[in-house]
Amino acid sequence: MTRVVLAPDSFKGTVPAATAAQVLAEGWRRIRPGDDLVLRPMADGGEGTLDAVAAAVPRAERIPVTVTGPGGSAVVASWLLLPPAPGAPVGTGVVELASTSGIELLGEHLRPQSASTLGFGQAIAAALDAGVSRLVLGIGSSASTDGGVGLLTALGARFTDAAGGPVAPGAAGLDELADVDLGGLRPLPSHGAMVLTDVTNPLLGERGAAAVFGPQKGLDAAGVSRADAGLARLAALVPTADPALPGAGAAGGAGWALAAWGATLAAGAAEVAALIRLADAAESASVVITGEGSYDAQSAAGKVPAFVAGLAPHAAVGLVAGRITADADLSPFADAVSLTELAGSSASALAEGTRWLREAGARLAGTLGSRP
Repeated sequence: MTRVVLAPDSFKGTVPAATAAQVLAEGWRRIRPGDDLVLRPMADGGEGTLDAVAAAVPRAERIPVTVTGPGGSAVVASWLLLPPAPGAPVGTGVVELASTSGIELLGEHLRPQSASTLGFGQAIAAALDAGVSRLVLGIGSSASTDGGVGLLTALGARFTDAAGGPVAPGAAGLDELADVDLGGLRPLPSHGAMVLTDVTNPLLGERGAAAVFGPQKGLDAAGVSRADAGLARLAALVPTADPALPGAGAAGGAGWALAAWGATLAAGAAEVAALIRLADAAESASVVITGEGSYDAQSAAGKVPAFVAGLAPHAAVGLVAGRITADADLSPFADAVSLTELAGSSASALAEGTRWLREAGARLAGTLGSRP
């Protein structure tokens, strides 16, 4: 009997990580029904972080919350309460930006100038109200470039224009920003706050939040310049927070804002892996399967599959990806399956993601399952 750990990331826009792990397992069992399969869906702080942690941590509890979404309308979401450590009255709260202020919530109706992180801050406030002793905050998949003004506003900060009124939501509000008052910010929980991100970009400049991530949120060239100038204005008004901090540019500047609050930024994949005890599971496995939507030349730097492969040096690691580019480094993997190639086209792979993930699981069972 072979012990197999399935630890994929989400296939963004098609299949969540928890579902991907389940479907890969179904395919594997079709070929090798007697193997010991351990499901550890992964995330790096973005979409699927709550699901990954909830699937792996016993007695994790989803707490519903209604927040203001990135477009201004109400969004029903949840945060995750983890069991307390010995001696702690209340456990850790896990809050995900993707489900409260994420770009997927807008669909095709992007709001490059007005999208806000207010809802994410409201969910954090709800976890604080519940008395959590620690926060874990996933900040991937943001819809906005507001420098975290929305989330800090929900936590008690004030951002005002020259007349003393509140600035407008989103990147547009940074144009009129004249004063920042962080004096009313709620304190961190007793054991602090950890921010999960998979990028190390600074807040400003050619590698900053606006220049690198703004276009995918709908900013044109003029909008990028405008947003970068607004973020520079914001940073100048909070001199205690370093805009050059690695990760400050994550989630449209939400990384910088949370650092200004006092939170610690960390590599998302590593922290999620620690929460779900992935290293312990992988240590005794003969085969580990991981994956994500697209695996390319940049995926080796901080993305989930390469990180998972590094946790399993003695196992055969299989990769499943929606597409695998020609320049991708596949050296960490004993076998790699592209859903696009398996399905015959990217359109088919996207339309029937679970079907082809199941087929990928069966194929890897055939190629890797006989390992001792």
